Amino acid sequence: MKQSKPGKLAPARLQQWRLATQLGFFALFVLAPSLNLLRFDLTDTQLWFLGQRWSLGIDALAQGQISPTDAALQLVWRAFVPGLLLVAVFLGVAYRYGRLYCGWLCPHFSMVEMLNKLLHRACGKLSLWDKSATPRPGATPHAGWWPLFVLSCVLMGFIWAITLLTYLLPPGLIWGGLVEGTLTPNQSRFLLIAGTVFTLEFAFARHLFCRFGCAVGLFQSLAWMANPKGMVVAFARERARECKTCDAPRGSACDNACPMRLNPRNIKRMMFSCVQCGQCLTACDATQQDQQRTPTLAWQVGVDALRETLRQRQREQAERN
Repeated sequence: MKQSKPGKLAPARLQQWRLATQLGFFALFVLAPSLNLLRFDLTDTQLWFLGQRWSLGIDALAQGQISPTDAALQLVWRAFVPGLLLVAVFLGVAYRYGRLYCGWLCPHFSMVEMLNKLLHRACGKLSLWDKSATPRPGATPHAGWWPLFVLSCVLMGFIWAITLLTYLLPPGLIWGGLVEGTLTPNQSRFLLIAGTVFTLEFAFARHLFCRFGCAVGLFQSLAWMANPKGMVVAFARERARECKTCDAPRGSACDNACPMRLNPRNIKRMMFSCVQCGQCLTACDATQQDQQRTPTLAWQVGVDALRETLRQRQREQAERN
């Protein structure tokens, strides 16, 4: 990803690309076990990766085919080195671009956004815990959407449970057992308990999990916060008055668009759980264009992001004094 690429993409086009990456990664998440792209089979204690059996050399050591030294070297090269490289690349991307995985790939966050839209259609809120509705243009709540929201929570909850089980047991065994009704008691209990937990999480705590319960998101945010040049949503504060009328009478469009319930015009320190989805940029662009104005929000990375961070710190210090 080039430094200036986010800013060059038209906001509407940006969201189309993001939707495509989300759908593609969700399909990969569900189909990976069936295609043996990634799963650990508990029945024969075997890791599958990209269609191949991935051996750490432990079985060969037990059978006396290799020495303990060779087994240790294989363990390092086949387990620790790939793992460390994966973590380094993942955190390296997060260090520069923030929680890009969450906003563009994560299958859980994809479900969060889908369920947000359904709940908003039902009651005008993005969460059952919201005290007031979130106003959005062209959206009129209707109680007829409630059954679809509940059904979607249940369906996604059990799809999640089934998919996770196929990462641990042969997918053909699980899907075949579901169709033929031949699941073992333990498999049935797992699906019932896990499906219920995921359903409740999707219905009541999906935002809370993304913000406070997801370790993957947490470490991305920590890496991003450590980099003053990491990509941020910069706000043209000299045009702050324009925000008051950008989406009147509903308020600021970017605030109502953020799926993580953040204020995108805030300082970086207050944007810890930002997932870089760009919805605030899209909303800002649409409302400002309606009034023949340019957007007041834009992605900045590198030196430009550093200037924005320093400007935020100076402003914060001035307010304290």
